[in-house]
Amino acid sequence: MVPRHCLLGIGSNLGNRLANLQDALLRLERAVSNVRVSALYESDPVGPPGQPPYLNAVAAGDTILDPSDLLVALKRIEWALGRRPAQRWSARPVDLDILIIEGVSLHEATLTIPHPRIRERLFVLLPLADLAPNLRLATGRAVTEEIGRLQAGSVRRVAGDDWRDAVSVFPPTMPPPAPQP
Repeated sequence: MVPRHCLLGIGSNLGNRLANLQDALLRLERAVSNVRVSALYESDPVGPPGQPPYLNAVAAGDTILDPSDLLVALKRIEWALGRRPAQRWSARPVDLDILIIEGVSLHEATLTIPHPRIRERLFVLLPLADLAPNLRLATGRAVTEEIGRLQAGSVRRVAGDDWRDAVSVFPPTMPPPAPQP
């Protein structure tokens, strides 16, 4: 199979957020080659109140996996790093989302590509602009144009693209929930 370029959203707001993202990237390299990362951003959570802030980035690379197999690979990484089924948009040690796969448009019950909420989320658009500023989204507008539509809000750049190998300076947030027997 011919590799296709993919863009993935990555985030964490439980435990050692930076270490969680770094670990996820190491595991991701089994499914995605030539991985590059955006700068690292911190944002207020979307979802239930009382959650700690997220660290977010976008990873880009090439995959030979079909979309459903890539999704399975991402879910396995999330599970290995402690994510368990919970309320939608609740706090989690790691969140991995398929944003875009080159040449793929898909709408199924468990997977939509391109990700349906890319253009609504500054914490996705800003790191996406680091890697693909002129990428045209489904609206026909470039990523940078979509950023201009949104209010500046609560997304802060906290590290350049060298965070992948950095030592964490971020204090741990709430610990992940204990695994259920």
